[in-house]
Amino acid sequence: MAGGILGLYVAGLNFSISAAIGFISLFGVSSMDGILLVSYIRKNMAEGMEPDEAIILAGETRMRQIFMTGLSACIGLVPAALSTGIGAQVQQPLACVVVGGMLLSPICSLLVIPTLARMVMPARVDSEQAGRPATARTAETV
Repeated sequence: MAGGILGLYVAGLNFSISAAIGFISLFGVSSMDGILLVSYIRKNMAEGMEPDEAIILAGETRMRQIFMTGLSACIGLVPAALSTGIGAQVQQPLACVVVGGMLLSPICSLLVIPTLARMVMPARVDSEQAGRPATARTAETV
């Protein structure tokens, strides 16, 4: 979200419906990156790795995909963000939000999510619990 706001600020644009759609797109991509990173961490821990080792290996494994997702979105939408022709008033806010957000999102994903995972995740994850949602695990323990 910070990258999208920064993108609008740098471009000198106001928040609009088009920018809101850009934020929705940005939330979706960022959520997907976070979910995949956490699932890799849980998979590594289920295989018997220590939490720190599992987090580092998951970050190394997912780094290329996270950066390529951000880079491809930025490269694809830079022309729309810089355009001044007909229809630019509609597409420019969306493009600026996505470009700004996708430049900052990979860095935040690879720094914030592993830090929060280290603070919140349990020290051990059983291999049979790794594939089940948290609600199913908590229902079994009650």
